[in-house]
Amino acid sequence: MNGHDFTKIAEQLDHGPYFGNMINTPYYADAIYPRFSGAEMERRYRLTRDKMSRLGLDALIVGGAPNHWSYGSGVTWLSGHREWHCMAVFMVVPLVGDPMFVYSMGGTHAEATRRAVTVKDVRNSRNGKFMEVVADFLHERGLEAKRIGVTAVDPHYMDYMTVNQWNTLVSRVPDAQLVRVGDFFHEFLLLKSPEEQAYVAKAGDLVARALEAMVAAAKPGVSEYALKGAAAAAIFEGGGEVDFLIIGSSPMENPGIIFGNPRPSRRKLAKGDIILNELAASYEGYSAQIGVPICVGEPSAQVREMFDTIVMPGYRLMEQQLKPGGLLLEIWRSSQFFREHGYQSRPVQLHGIDLVSQSPHIYTEELKAHDYELVIKPGMELMLEPNPITIDGTLGLFFGHTYLITETGHVRVTDRVPLELLVAEA
Repeated sequence: MNGHDFTKIAEQLDHGPYFGNMINTPYYADAIYPRFSGAEMERRYRLTRDKMSRLGLDALIVGGAPNHWSYGSGVTWLSGHREWHCMAVFMVVPLVGDPMFVYSMGGTHAEATRRAVTVKDVRNSRNGKFMEVVADFLHERGLEAKRIGVTAVDPHYMDYMTVNQWNTLVSRVPDAQLVRVGDFFHEFLLLKSPEEQAYVAKAGDLVARALEAMVAAAKPGVSEYALKGAAAAAIFEGGGEVDFLIIGSSPMENPGIIFGNPRPSRRKLAKGDIILNELAASYEGYSAQIGVPICVGEPSAQVREMFDTIVMPGYRLMEQQLKPGGLLLEIWRSSQFFREHGYQSRPVQLHGIDLVSQSPHIYTEELKAHDYELVIKPGMELMLEPNPITIDGTLGLFFGHTYLITETGHVRVTDRVPLELLVAEA
């Protein structure tokens, strides 16, 4: 591993190159982080290298971003790291030998990261020169003229590393055959192992607690952003991280809201309001989502009737297929319930979760899924989230929970929250 041993530079920490590249320090030696078992990590690298072999790759450059649609992707899956300091971080996985991780920062930031991740060789990016570090590693391993795969850093929008990084890589390993391999990891993340399912269950409990905290805080005079603060505090206190907190409100008697606000405002609640929300929390990179309407005081007649006669019957109809052997096509057909009963809806009715929202997707007008996702299998994580909307477009009731598919049916990981309309005391 490249770097300056702490015992040799301990009295020269005010020298930038020494501080930035120090290794083997005593810092954070007693830090405690959850870890997957050695067998689980071996499984992940075996799947990765088996696919590399099928694609004829000698090495794989893995990108992970703090993107809404990524949450670290393969970097998180292979190392446990989640990035929030830069556009993307990178790993290199050789077909043979240990991997290398390039972290955005050096010094104490890099040392803390070494304590947290499962990769032993952690190098800093030299102030953003990620591909210089990657190229050096490829030369060290004799891979500079081999066939090298490059994953997307955002597997949903299929964004790759930035042009400056790509140009550096090409210039430093001109004889390499670089192959863009897209969303390399989704097929592995689709079916969660037992250890992964335990993390998903923890995320489900965290996001349910966040919703409970919002209900407790939802009183007249309280702002939307204060609800966001209550939800975030519940997640952080449980050892999790916030993915997103979408929260918006409107009077029930004169509604003007169909979905929560992605940017909760300073609007203050009043008795008779409805709060629409969708919350997502993660535990060590594995996320779960929930969304349940909250009434500030008793529901209006319109809200109560819409929830009881439209939201829940349609939801239950779709939920019936959440079992091994269930068909996404049947869930799509069931989602037509809302149009058939005089309501429209937001387009998305259900989506998968690998680390965050991902394929498959069921929309009102179409089903988008890989062939291997069309039949529901044990280990899949699915977010069922119909959002019926009145035909005049003034009121919507987003209702969603996260499910893990089991060998015999499903488990709702957000089951702390009942399948019912929530009411906060006004």
